[in-house]
Amino acid sequence: MRQGIIYASVAYLAWGLLPLYWKLFQTMGAWEILAHRIVWSIIFVAIIIQVTKRWRSMWKAVTGFKMFGALAMCSLLISANWLIFIWAVNNDQVMQTSLGYYMNPLITVLLGVLFLKEKMHAGQWLALILAAFGVMFITFQYGEIPWVSLSLALTFAFYSLAKKIVRMEAMIGLAWETLFVAPIAFGYLLMLQVNGTETMSSLTWWQLVLLTLAGVATAMPLYWFAQATTRLPLSVVGFIQYLAPTISLLSAVFLFGEPFTQTHLISFGFIWSALIVFTVSSVRMKRRAAPINPEVAIKKQA
Repeated sequence: MRQGIIYASVAYLAWGLLPLYWKLFQTMGAWEILAHRIVWSIIFVAIIIQVTKRWRSMWKAVTGFKMFGALAMCSLLISANWLIFIWAVNNDQVMQTSLGYYMNPLITVLLGVLFLKEKMHAGQWLALILAAFGVMFITFQYGEIPWVSLSLALTFAFYSLAKKIVRMEAMIGLAWETLFVAPIAFGYLLMLQVNGTETMSSLTWWQLVLLTLAGVATAMPLYWFAQATTRLPLSVVGFIQYLAPTISLLSAVFLFGEPFTQTHLISFGFIWSALIVFTVSSVRMKRRAAPINPEVAIKKQA
């Protein structure tokens, strides 16, 4: 339990600090940063698989056309999620990324109802209604839909849905997901080099070093998250996940100087209320649904 909490906390702490990492490359375009992230991720994961001698396991993990298609969908969705996140960070929209990842667990549950025929109880419906009010409030106040928040929440929620079909170990799953888009990323970087429009040459030596570590920054939180899920109940992991958007929100306000207005407070207030209702009601439902130990029941009757 203690190890699981440490793994989960470190994973979500790393994800929460990612805006600080991508801000270091603000002079580069989001597409170029994404291409580097994909390339260095596939290189790092390939090294891990080579060291652990898991190539055979990786090739055997894909068992049919359905899984192949789900992996391709995972690849496109997570790449889109990365692109939107990087663009948002480097265009001073970190607060919207925070709002998006606060909304993500609620949208994930809704997709489970729509596509997996899962049932929602009253508390979860109330949470979704509160979250919808939060999004509508900020939309009407500013006159525009918070598309960054909704896009991040939707792409990651659909990614999670596709992952339910795949059910693959984290590192091997990341290898396949990056492998699908790696040729496009390599080709894009080569095109920039040929056209003379790449901006990597303008980076300092320490920025170049950190850019090559983008694969580590991508893969390691996924590994820590996978380790946490094998040791903790999902309700505990679900509670710790709010650490990442909270860190991003604090970074947006206190480090990047993004304005946090009364409109933001009310909108976030609806979202936070939704998450409280969602978490409490989910924990209660799991306790009610927990199987009764016959030995315990006999002792209570005695």
